Amino acid sequence: MSEHALRKELLALISGKVLFDEPMARHASMGVGGNADILVYPKDVDELRKVITFFDGSSVEYLPIGNCTNLIVRDGGYRGALVSLEKLKRLERCGEGGGDAIVAAGAGTLLSHVVDFSLKESLSGLEFCAGIPGSVGGGVRMNAGAWGREMKDVVHSVECMDRGGKLSTVERPHLHFEYRQLRLSRELIITGAMFKLGREIQDVIRRKITGVLSMRRKEQPLDCRSAGCIFRNPAGGFAGKLIDEAGLKGRRIGDACVSDRHANYIVNEGNARAEDIMTLISIIKKEVRERFGVLLEPEVHIIGEARD
Repeated sequence: MSEHALRKELLALISGKVLFDEPMARHASMGVGGNADILVYPKDVDELRKVITFFDGSSVEYLPIGNCTNLIVRDGGYRGALVSLEKLKRLERCGEGGGDAIVAAGAGTLLSHVVDFSLKESLSGLEFCAGIPGSVGGGVRMNAGAWGREMKDVVHSVECMDRGGKLSTVERPHLHFEYRQLRLSRELIITGAMFKLGREIQDVIRRKITGVLSMRRKEQPLDCRSAGCIFRNPAGGFAGKLIDEAGLKGRRIGDACVSDRHANYIVNEGNARAEDIMTLISIIKKEVRERFGVLLEPEVHIIGEARD
């Protein structure tokens, strides 16, 4: 299939937005990234099925993405299609059991919206997600967490679509969560999740949320463009503490800088490039390993090609 024919057929396939040669710097929270060949926004699971079936049939490589808050696309861009799950925004209370309630959310639903909905419904358990800018799909896939709580503590089940377009539900006993990841086949696309939450007085939930947001504002550079924590915490320690003790706060390459507020954040202070961020990541890994013997692993998802 020619490029022209592929574009024409894809545009006719779904009602959701389809962009070609799209600068990912416009979409990523870090504000960096080269062009993706295709960026497509299926409006629902039916359109998602059509899109992945189309790409499989045309041999176009594709990758599902969330709202790009934990994503760095290299300056050379992404060869293939990025399939945004941003429009999958189901959010409802759908079941009761004992003293708990079930909330269902689509993969593209912002975690902040689920927190607000839970507060409105007087349901407790997701307060730790307050202030996390990601969406449900990415949050579950990476087992997002903070202050001793993780997604594994509240996920009841996960809804998935396989590469053939078949939907299935994986119940909690069959979900294998680890630190900052859910051991789920990359062949499965998370389309939604159900959360098991407890009932609580609204004022109690509100105070917890306010406390979490206060700690985030105090400890994290929320007013800067970033992709959240760059590295996973190593076993028995904290990446930010090691980076700080290595004297790397404030280290910069171009407009990319290690945050003075939280050393595990790299912020874009102007017109940083993905290459600047990647260089800083390499410097941090090298200096922390040389000084402490610890190899830091990225928590952010890095895709695409370096610029020639």
